[in-house]
Amino acid sequence: MPTHFKGGKSAERALSAYINLIRASDSLVAKASAQVEASGVTLGQFAVLEALHHLGPMCQHTLAKKLLRSGGNITLVVDNLEKRGWVRRERQKDDRRMVQILLTPSGARLIAKVFPEHAIAITKIMNELTATEQEDLRRLAGKLGRGAEAFCLERFNKENPHDSDQTK
Repeated sequence: MPTHFKGGKSAERALSAYINLIRASDSLVAKASAQVEASGVTLGQFAVLEALHHLGPMCQHTLAKKLLRSGGNITLVVDNLEKRGWVRRERQKDDRRMVQILLTPSGARLIAKVFPEHAIAITKIMNELTATEQEDLRRLAGKLGRGAEAFCLERFNKENPHDSDQTK
């Protein structure tokens, strides 16, 4: 669906590409969510389990950063995973402020079962594109993500000049 915005060619092209990207992303997330949720976990819970499965135990702050989620969101997801017995929190002896999130044996069994099913579903979805197109998409999405990250940081520094001075 092209944009109805009537501006310069550059803005029209950018908005149209953005709309297509968001629609494709929303469609993929909906399909992935349905597949994962059929296993009894939300997509957010799956993301935490998958990160811990592949990267090992980590603190909630690191987990939030890796998954591009807020600290509050990660706390809620981890709380729910802990209630179901799939993760546990472990306070570190050398720094009591640090709390590691670890998979429990039942959480490890769950993600070991669900992840391969998820990988198959994602592969089927992505096979709408050729191998070359998938690689191009990966490269372009990475480039776009890095550009957006730089834009957000630049904007943050302009809006919060005292905060950026303290971090230098």
